Amino acid sequence: MTDQQDSPKPLDSETVAAYLRLHPEFFIDHDELIPELRIPHQRGDTVSLVERQVKLLRERNIEMRQRLSHLMDVARDNDRLFDKTRRLILDLMDASSLEEVVSCVEDSLRREFQVPFVGLILFSDTPLPVGRSVSSAEAHQAIGGLLAGGKTICGVLREHEMKFLFGEAGSEVGSAAVVGLSYQGLHGVLAIGSADSQHYKSSLGTLFLGYIAEVLSRVLPRFSAPLRSVR
Repeated sequence: MTDQQDSPKPLDSETVAAYLRLHPEFFIDHDELIPELRIPHQRGDTVSLVERQVKLLRERNIEMRQRLSHLMDVARDNDRLFDKTRRLILDLMDASSLEEVVSCVEDSLRREFQVPFVGLILFSDTPLPVGRSVSSAEAHQAIGGLLAGGKTICGVLREHEMKFLFGEAGSEVGSAAVVGLSYQGLHGVLAIGSADSQHYKSSLGTLFLGYIAEVLSRVLPRFSAPLRSVR
């Protein structure tokens, strides 16, 4: 009686897949198997493994090119924003009066940055000869919640907040970004708005608006002795 050799056990698909992951070069050494492989196509046809790989690589290449294109668009937008911000800051530094300061900010935001709604409000216990001014008490009563954190606030604001920041145009504003003008005290508030309620979201980057507010906060006290410094 002779011993019979045990027949090899069939490999399951998971074992084969695990082996190929560990040996991605397998078909390089066994390229004679490639013509025999068939992978179902979405349309019900069959394609070779090489064709499938080429298709996947092409799709990934297209996806990567789209991502790169998006990043390039963002970089160009940021470059344009930086240039506009730089020009505005230089104009503010060259301003010789409160009227020029207010005019620089409002004109630049509307014309250069294409912001449809701009609200620049200065805090003063006495009326100022230029721009819009209110007492600090009135401001805190109307928008105290927006000023409390000392950070830029973005999103859909309450109706009375929109009206305070943008006047009669407040009913047309869908969303806004608001930042306090604070440097050794709170001297005012700057707000920009859009008719689109989704334009200024809470996740929106406010880096450039923050830069403008910081410079404006340091420039304003030079020309506006009556401005109220609220600590």
